Amino acid sequence: MVQILFVCLGNICRSPLAEAIFNHQILEKRLQKHFLANSCGTANYHIGDPPDPRTIRNALKNGISIQHQGRQFDPQDFQRYDQILTMDRSNQVNLLRLPGAGAYNHKVKLMRVFDLVNKGADVPDPYYGNEIDFQDVFDILQRSVSGLVRSLQADIKAS
Repeated sequence: MVQILFVCLGNICRSPLAEAIFNHQILEKRLQKHFLANSCGTANYHIGDPPDPRTIRNALKNGISIQHQGRQFDPQDFQRYDQILTMDRSNQVNLLRLPGAGAYNHKVKLMRVFDLVNKGADVPDPYYGNEIDFQDVFDILQRSVSGLVRSLQADIKAS
């Protein structure tokens, strides 16, 4: 089973939404036996908190359900997960600065490497924005997760 970890700053907006979209897409494609997803933040601001209410509303508006409690990245996650997808360069740098991270930097990628529209860009943080910003992030993550799932499906077929 391939384990994927989505990472943002506080784990209440972008990363739990990416996790929920991923879980929705693999369920639709009946691939859930192949993958396990989780999300976390690099900061400890929202440990134990549910996702931001705007994230929940936006996800539901788009047909996605979110069940998550915020947690902070644990250095053991480098070993636990096969792919660690950060929402932006700042969080990627924060992970790669952790002690022992060098042995796992091949696992740490930007989420938008899978976005065909703006490959490799940051997923903007909607926290200080409005509903439009949350919808923009949803659209970016929907595309990026679709690209990720296509890539993972190709890996399954190649095995």
